[in-house]
Amino acid sequence: MEQHGNLPTPENIMKIGTGFWASKILLSAVRFQIFTTISQSKTMSAAEIKSHLGLKCSDRNTYDYLDALTAFGFLNREGLLEKAKYSNTIDTDFFLDKNKPSYIGGMLEMLNNRLYQFWGNLEDGLLSGLPQNEAKKGGNLFDALYSDADRLKEFTHAMSGIQMGNFMAFSQAFDFSKYRTLVDVGGSAGLLSLMVAKNQVHMNCITLDLPPIEPIANATIEQFQLSDRVKAAKGDFFHDEIPKADVVVMGNILHDWDEETKIMLMQKAYDALPSGGAFVAIEGVIDDERIKNIFGLMMSLNMLIETGKGFDYTFADFNKWANKVGFRSTKLTPLAGPSSAAIAYK
Repeated sequence: MEQHGNLPTPENIMKIGTGFWASKILLSAVRFQIFTTISQSKTMSAAEIKSHLGLKCSDRNTYDYLDALTAFGFLNREGLLEKAKYSNTIDTDFFLDKNKPSYIGGMLEMLNNRLYQFWGNLEDGLLSGLPQNEAKKGGNLFDALYSDADRLKEFTHAMSGIQMGNFMAFSQAFDFSKYRTLVDVGGSAGLLSLMVAKNQVHMNCITLDLPPIEPIANATIEQFQLSDRVKAAKGDFFHDEIPKADVVVMGNILHDWDEETKIMLMQKAYDALPSGGAFVAIEGVIDDERIKNIFGLMMSLNMLIETGKGFDYTFADFNKWANKVGFRSTKLTPLAGPSSAAIAYK
């Protein structure tokens, strides 16, 4: 709708209101592995994609679907309709080809398979303050996930996927020159440790998580051929001490919990560090004015859906907790997209 002077326009209202349409178009493409398929052939026609996926919709619906992906910037296209040839963009070829180590589609797969339906209950979450996921009928999210091998694997790769760009950026943006060892607490498949070891050849890293995660992490370490400097370790950061290291990292860990638990985890990290050591939280840190980082605000609501009590936070919040624990200084380093590394030095 064209604006005339200062007349109101419903454009943004409708864009956000229909946002789940756009979301489902991308999520379904990841589920169909369209980007992986196209990557193998470089270019494909709509008819070839339709045949490969076994779509029963009309040709016109297929064109609409692929052209919507193109309009969103996920595909390139030459020609129109039956003469069109589709190829991946630089971003989708790098991040959404399942055969590449840089694949982040695990998070998108989980969004489609788990969170899409759970977010349909956002109103219930706001009204009740209770989780709206597998734990809705009682119990704990992580107990539910860890009891199902398939869901655990999906969750693990999702956590790796959402952070891959951040891990790559952190491994190059952070000054590792004074450090030699790193432990990634709740390290999932081990990608942060692997990115650091790959880009900082003097670093030795431990990726720490619960016992069921160890074989998943070991498989990833083997894939990257970095087993000489990256090790997977079993541990429960609630009940066990964090292994001593020069750098302690938590990626998407603090936001799972309430404020009291956040401070407790930061205290454990502090205790594991030497003087001069660094604690790093990699998350969608919300801007202090709470107006710019919309992803961080949405992720915080996702913690309501997932845990009931968890929330994302501002750098001002992080500073307050760091001071309470006893860290001497803090720093915020922007990473990929809406995420940052909140760093506290002992």
